[in-house]
Amino acid sequence: MLLRTCRLLSTVSLALPRHAVTRSMASDPAAAAAEATRFDFLVIGGGSGGLAGARRAAELGAATAVIESHKLGGTCVNVGCVPKKVMWNAAVHAEYLHDHSDYGFDVGNVRFSWETLKAKRDAYVTHLNRIYRNNLDKAKIQTIQGYARFTDDPEPTVEVNGRKYTAPHILIATGGQPSVLSEDEVPGARLGITSDGFFELETLPKRSVIVGAGYIAVEMAGILSTLGSKTSLIIRQTGVLRNFDAFISTNCTKELQNTGIDLWKNSQVKSVSKTDKGLEVTIVTKDPEKKNDEEKTSVIQEVDCLLWAIGRLPNTSGLNIGSMGLDTDEKGHIIVDEFQNTSRSGIYAVGDVCGKALLTPVAIAAGRKLAHRLFEGKKDSKLDYSGIPTVVFSHPPIGTVGLTEEEAIKARGKENIKIYKTSFTPMYHAITSRKSQCIMKLVCEGKEEKVVGLHMQGLGCDEMLQGFAVAIKMGATKADFDKTVAIHPTSSEEFVTMR
Repeated sequence: MLLRTCRLLSTVSLALPRHAVTRSMASDPAAAAAEATRFDFLVIGGGSGGLAGARRAAELGAATAVIESHKLGGTCVNVGCVPKKVMWNAAVHAEYLHDHSDYGFDVGNVRFSWETLKAKRDAYVTHLNRIYRNNLDKAKIQTIQGYARFTDDPEPTVEVNGRKYTAPHILIATGGQPSVLSEDEVPGARLGITSDGFFELETLPKRSVIVGAGYIAVEMAGILSTLGSKTSLIIRQTGVLRNFDAFISTNCTKELQNTGIDLWKNSQVKSVSKTDKGLEVTIVTKDPEKKNDEEKTSVIQEVDCLLWAIGRLPNTSGLNIGSMGLDTDEKGHIIVDEFQNTSRSGIYAVGDVCGKALLTPVAIAAGRKLAHRLFEGKKDSKLDYSGIPTVVFSHPPIGTVGLTEEEAIKARGKENIKIYKTSFTPMYHAITSRKSQCIMKLVCEGKEEKVVGLHMQGLGCDEMLQGFAVAIKMGATKADFDKTVAIHPTSSEEFVTMR
């Protein structure tokens, strides 16, 4: 697990913020000690969703405080999107190095320094931490450093470092954390790291084993392999990204293998042990063609990075949400309605802690919509969770928005769905020895062929998606795509020339 360090405040300022009042209590010492500092809006969690909601609430005149136990910015800034994209950018540089000679460049002996990259990446993240803190200070939002825990007071109240804080509106935005396996589940599991620990690595691992089939596993495997680590990816079934459109899942699985990743299908880790040459990872593999339970056991030796990417869990430990009567699902995610209300009046939740659409921009949008509803009187302000675009920073990148073909057929009926798709070699690769395909699919519904899903993988698909997502959100049809003049020569023109 990532050992997070943070600058603990030597004292927590209890100077009352704008508009804040303190609850009147009895005059005896015990009651005085129980006084709680009151705000209009109290946010637990200084990540993307919490900060967005807090800043918007403050702009609307609410006396606001943010409670954070680690670094400001949450998962995205510290151990997620931001440092991951830096590492992916470096991996893209490594890919292009393979192509330099095809484009007439003699680059000679190129060396890569993980240490240099890590230092610059970490400095950038630290810079962002300062920006977030400065933004809170400028907005006159009080920052409270420490772990929040709901108390048993009649009015929803949290305690941080022995001091109490309350508000008529309390937002839980504590995010999530990587799932880990216990020693009972997999002996030696603790010898591995998670995606948090990936950002602590001081050097490029020579031999890496990634466990998982989701987007984090795919991204981490791609980065490590492309930067020069001999990488194996262990997946339980036959393909990665199984929640994506089958067209994407199949192609991404193929691309992983084409880039040299050692893909272990229908496999899982049985045990891990440590030797003087590194870790030994024991793998069991089942043949899906055979109906018996026969398993093949193999061992990957001299592993210096075993990374578990097997999902994420809500970060609610220690919050004492049970005493508040908050409803949760079987995985512990806080259940909210379409307006981000929990089952307890005055308490709300946004972001990964809710377990739906685990994406930074989703948390930000939900936090802002909530602030407008609570402090601007916009009673219908809520986030529309449909048509959310998503990018996976694989190699090459994936862009997807809307329904998969399978989802569309299930919801609308096969007879009402028409599919358009294409596969081609991007012009960039026309003269390179290294090849990578670009695939595209449109999922259309009804006689008017409204585009309800768009899926692609290939060079530039990450930057290509946003504009198409706008069109789909506006209700574009296949005819609208057809009427748009193509930009040539680009890969994106394929979407407006499909037949």
